[in-house]
Amino acid sequence: MADPQYKRILLKLSGEVLMGDQQFGIDPAFVLELAKEVKAAKETGLEICLVIGGGNIFRGMAGAAQGMDRAQADYMGMLATVMNALAMQSALEQLGVQTRVQSAVQMDQVCEPVIRRRAERHLEKGRVVIFAAGVGAPYFTTDSGAALRAAEMDCGALFKGTSVDGVYDSDPKKNADAKRYETVSYGKVLADDLKVMDASAVALCRDNDIPIVVFSIREKGNLARVLSGEGVQTIVTNHTE
Repeated sequence: MADPQYKRILLKLSGEVLMGDQQFGIDPAFVLELAKEVKAAKETGLEICLVIGGGNIFRGMAGAAQGMDRAQADYMGMLATVMNALAMQSALEQLGVQTRVQSAVQMDQVCEPVIRRRAERHLEKGRVVIFAAGVGAPYFTTDSGAALRAAEMDCGALFKGTSVDGVYDSDPKKNADAKRYETVSYGKVLADDLKVMDASAVALCRDNDIPIVVFSIREKGNLARVLSGEGVQTIVTNHTE
């Protein structure tokens, strides 16, 4: 059963998790597994907003680092997030979960524009809403897009599903002695550059008092466990002990 303190959450998934075991692109079988996790969470009574990154297809900052114009590269990254959103919508609807995609870059043939009151209505009707194309402007990541939509939609928390099971004081893939935090303050995340989300996203969550819950989405059933207050996770909040 989901933690009753949350009525509505925003789930942020990195684009990389949609690759499954591939090196690039979208693995439909793994996307379907992720969709099952979302469906199970929704069946606990939660209203769910989703934001998915685009790093499995194209990452704007990587393109800029290779000499592309940064703004142009970021727009390409936004289009990648729309592709991921449509893939997730397809998987969720295969499972009988009504889903709507709203894009910050208008493309009427494939999805709705971001309209807050329409999104509210979808959630009230039990639909999952996937917000695509970040904030609709270059120089912002999908982390910032997730924080913005979490604040805009009055979500109780932002759940960030990644390949690691929380926030560490150093990279656990490079340092076997890295220490995982149970809870950590926004201020420490920013001061120590802990790489939870980019600084503007963390600051937006801090200013709107939205907890960030970091957990591993690759572990089957983990989203449900974390939502019930169990499972391995790190909570970023103003109210650390």
